[in-house]
Amino acid sequence: MQTCPCGTNRSYADCCEPIHKDHAKAKTPEQLMRSRYSAHVKGLVDYVIETYHPSCNAQIHREAIEQSIESNWCKLVVLKIEHGTCAQEGFVTFKAFYTEQDIEYCLEERSRFVKDNGLWYYIDGTFPNENSLDDKPNMIKIGRNDPCFCGSGKKYKKCCG
Repeated sequence: MQTCPCGTNRSYADCCEPIHKDHAKAKTPEQLMRSRYSAHVKGLVDYVIETYHPSCNAQIHREAIEQSIESNWCKLVVLKIEHGTCAQEGFVTFKAFYTEQDIEYCLEERSRFVKDNGLWYYIDGTFPNENSLDDKPNMIKIGRNDPCFCGSGKKYKKCCG
């Protein structure tokens, strides 16, 4: 059995693969977030782009999204799941770990998802306060002029910052 990269300890065939084949099978924000993480691990650029909300115009940021997928993604930990202000909004806070040049990094994000025409989409996310990273040496500090981790292709300060 090939375990799903999203960390559920289920097989990929029973977990994220069906959602990768049919976006409508993601019935909750958590399922969509886990499937997007697995898509990063599996290199499924088109799926990641298709699961951004249409208002994000993710296709024009394809190159930046491809670069984010090229990271060596290691592990996903879901920290918190929250309902939004209505039934069509939800939040998932997670940590996604990856390595570069034998150094482990952690991307922590509170992602916002919206349901539109019966489908859940990723729309945006927020990152922990930079000051909270000072005592966590394995976490990346994002500079205001660095590219945004969400893959938009914009500078962090103009996007999620």
